[in-house]
Amino acid sequence: MAEPSKQASPPKQEQLFMLVHLVFVAAAAVMVYSFVNVAREGEARRQCSATCILHPDYAGADRKAPDFKLTGMNGQSVSLSSYRGKVVVLNFWTKTCGPCLEEMPEIADLTRILSSRADVAVLAVSTDEGPAAVKDTLKGILREETPPFTVLFDPEADVVLGKYGTHLFPETWIIDKRGVIRARFDGQRKWSDAAVVEMVDMLRSDGFCKIEVKEGQPVGAEGKRICESITGG
Repeated sequence: MAEPSKQASPPKQEQLFMLVHLVFVAAAAVMVYSFVNVAREGEARRQCSATCILHPDYAGADRKAPDFKLTGMNGQSVSLSSYRGKVVVLNFWTKTCGPCLEEMPEIADLTRILSSRADVAVLAVSTDEGPAAVKDTLKGILREETPPFTVLFDPEADVVLGKYGTHLFPETWIIDKRGVIRARFDGQRKWSDAAVVEMVDMLRSDGFCKIEVKEGQPVGAEGKRICESITGG
């Protein structure tokens, strides 16, 4: 009776080739993974640079800005939804608020900086009674007859307090073209800062930082790591 034939083992040269091939495939996979991670990290740093530098009090939760309709300086009715397709800088203020008046020239400077960008609007919502109540105040602060930004009035605070929950002034919201709130800043700021313009321009190109921010600090390990790599700690 014939013995069953034994299967010949692959030659050592073939085994070596297979080992080299596996090592090459593994190395290539590691390189691709590393490249993707580096690219993703670089994009996150690009999109979040302004957010990490500016430290907004709130950012990144994809909340829609409540719509509203208010009256402007010339009696015209203006709704927030009419600015859909534009980045909106929305500032809440009142003439009895010292920090509001101190930062108003900065709001005006930002408006002038952004004036060449047709897809950006700056709105300043006042809780004062109307145009007559703020006209002289604005003229004295800005030293010009007409503010460069759009002024709207919410004397009952139905929008400022009722829809946005704002209790202290000034407060400023940055809203993207789809009407999503991308950042909220509590208190007086230097609005002509290059980082503010960078944030606005990022939103103009439909980019945005995905890091969630609460009370001025990034939430989560990844967000903290990215911001620390941008700001140095």
